[in-house]
Amino acid sequence: MTSRYPSQPRPILRFALPLVLALAAAGCQPAAAPPAGGFPPPGVTVLTVEPRDVPVTYEYVAQTAGYREVEVRARVTGILLKRNYQEGAVVKRGESLFTIDPQPFRVALARAEADLGVAEARLAQAKREAARLRPVFESKAVSQKELDDAVSAEQVAEAEVKSVRARVNEARLNLEYTRVESPITGIASRAVVSEGTLVSGPNVLLTTVTQTDPMYVVFGIPDRDHLAIRRDVESGRLKLPENGGFKASVKLADGSIYARAGKLNFTDVRVSTQTGTSEARAELPNPANQLRAGEFVRIVLEGAVRPAAMVVPQRAVLESPKGKFAYIVSAEGKAEPRPLEVGDWTGDGWIVNAGLQPGDRVIVDGVVRLGPGAPVKIADDAAAPASPAEKKAPAEKKAPSDKKAPAVKKTSGSRI
Repeated sequence: MTSRYPSQPRPILRFALPLVLALAAAGCQPAAAPPAGGFPPPGVTVLTVEPRDVPVTYEYVAQTAGYREVEVRARVTGILLKRNYQEGAVVKRGESLFTIDPQPFRVALARAEADLGVAEARLAQAKREAARLRPVFESKAVSQKELDDAVSAEQVAEAEVKSVRARVNEARLNLEYTRVESPITGIASRAVVSEGTLVSGPNVLLTTVTQTDPMYVVFGIPDRDHLAIRRDVESGRLKLPENGGFKASVKLADGSIYARAGKLNFTDVRVSTQTGTSEARAELPNPANQLRAGEFVRIVLEGAVRPAAMVVPQRAVLESPKGKFAYIVSAEGKAEPRPLEVGDWTGDGWIVNAGLQPGDRVIVDGVVRLGPGAPVKIADDAAAPASPAEKKAPAEKKAPSDKKAPAVKKTSGSRI
């Protein structure tokens, strides 16, 4: 079948044929060679490692406790007549908190005083009788037995007077105990019993008084921290404050820092079998009663130092199947991988325990384009990473590789 249209070359084939011939001619020529001398070495930022003292801080969950917490109990049994203080207010030492019905004790005191009068009268009579018989006995008018009986009666009367005087003092003391006083100055809590209740002496708790200035902050130090601290101290990687004088500050529940700092004043040598921690305690001034007993806070301990520590930025430390390493610039200007033994991290830098020497130039930026032995060009010097103290950070954190963040964030350990 013949076409109705005349046969003519198509426009697409007309332009495609010269293009194909041009490409074929280009393929027959040799490829263009790279510029003479190869690619320029990549620019990197380095940090010259120098040892410096790194402050160490520790942070733990803690709870406040009163400096003294006293239970107020009655010393005598009786009916509670009156509460003499405002609940939740400050009470002074010796201030009356409760009044127990004093009438029965007044009666007991009057009875004891009357018995004392009788005993003293008997003693006076016995003394007169013994004094009358002595000259008579010398004249042989009475027997020795009569004189001995008179002297014994005098001694018995003296003993009876002492016994009755003791009962008088006891009755007077019980009468004074009907005025239940505060043993310390502090904040009194609510009354446990109300007026009209029969108080059976010390068996019944009336209220408590808490001294809040100064204030205790109690916390637990994990046993693993003690082990790490002792190991670092023995190896010379950690220096503790003299006499355990750690400075203690408190972070409140809203994250703010309590204005007044104190000191660590107690660390228990025993480890709790339930929590695996040893109890420690710090003392802080609390004149405005801003801290309340039983409040959950975080305590920050400062004062320890890691001497002559070498710190490199975290981004300069890389991970390999064999462990952590960093690139340093060799004397020939090439990237040299250096295995590292790192400890904790402080601020935005790692503390390197082994693997670096003072003066080593660690590559901080540009490590992704490097390989072992690759030539590098130093573009700039990086600043040393700041420590937590320099950055006003509360504590040094553990390495991100740890499975679980410890109770304390720290740059290093210490024996507390």
